[in-house]
Amino acid sequence: MSEFNQLLVRRIKNGTVIDHIEASRALLVLNILNIRGQEGNVITVALNVPSVKQNKKDIIKVENKFLEKKETDKLALIAPNATINIIKDYKLTEKRRIQLPDKIIGFFKCPNLRCITNTEEGLNSKIEIIDEKDILLKCQYCARSITTNELIK
Repeated sequence: MSEFNQLLVRRIKNGTVIDHIEASRALLVLNILNIRGQEGNVITVALNVPSVKQNKKDIIKVENKFLEKKETDKLALIAPNATINIIKDYKLTEKRRIQLPDKIIGFFKCPNLRCITNTEEGLNSKIEIIDEKDILLKCQYCARSITTNELIK
């Protein structure tokens, strides 16, 4: 393999690597996690990387940031096959698969503009996962069925 065919991505000393993101979704993942780059951490984003399992995938590396479970829950809806790799001192210290929670509270707005969560200040949305396979959701307040593409940040 020539040097032009190799993928060269810098290793990180401490931080999180989000791997196996569905191709072309990495920028959405950054948006959902509210990672803007203003924190000063080095962020590496690789889009449409060749993958044996997925054909193509995206990868995100964020130095000096360790994803918490509540952040991982957000990712479950838009990157259900992603893996979270926690790196400390250049070594993989934790690897976890993303799992859909039973409910997602307060992360996303209900797309129904008449839903009480969009009109009542201070009321967090409660979105229930009703079909894990096809990722179908339902607002617990207005009972609207929601797809992941309809979620409003």
